[in-house]
Amino acid sequence: MFPIFYSFRRCPYAMRARLAIQYSDITVELREIVLRNKPIEMLIASPKGTVPVLVLSNQQIIEQSRDIMQWALIQNDPLDFLCLKNPALQTQINQFIDHNDQVFKLHLDQYKYADRYPEHGKEYYRVQGELFLQRLEQCLEQTSFLLLNQISLADLAIFPFVRQFTSVDPKWFDSAPYPKLKQWLYFFCSSAEFAHCMQKFPAWQAGNDCFIFP
Repeated sequence: MFPIFYSFRRCPYAMRARLAIQYSDITVELREIVLRNKPIEMLIASPKGTVPVLVLSNQQIIEQSRDIMQWALIQNDPLDFLCLKNPALQTQINQFIDHNDQVFKLHLDQYKYADRYPEHGKEYYRVQGELFLQRLEQCLEQTSFLLLNQISLADLAIFPFVRQFTSVDPKWFDSAPYPKLKQWLYFFCSSAEFAHCMQKFPAWQAGNDCFIFP
């Protein structure tokens, strides 16, 4: 019996969890949900009602995307994304992800849904989000990926949110002064791993055939 993984294709939290599962080559039963019609099985497992959710074979529930990423890569981390032998680097990785999740995600939501935040205009929120883009650009001027010359957990965890931010106004981003960030983004967006994790699955319903991922 494989772990059951509830996902929503376009959600950046679910996206980064799928990426970690993909790279770790851990097999799960993927259940794609529709946000407006969440299956009762998911809500029983995780009443918070948000994706991703991972139900292990021992019925342990993992409800946060970062925890799912950690779980998958602890099972199998052939490319050393967790950097377990380097505690200082692990601290940096966690600080980067913390900033993404606690600060940048807020600016992303304000920028994407500016009409819900009438205190300021859309451009104001974009400028606030750009502070993080500038920080990422500076890192990528030093190394091929955010903290190293190879992928780490920081790249996987942050990429889906940067992708979503730059998709709000692609014409603006095309002309924005972030050449290294654009290369980094293109690397992930054009990768076979991302293409596979973004494949479309029909919405799951009880009694339906399961889908094995990856």
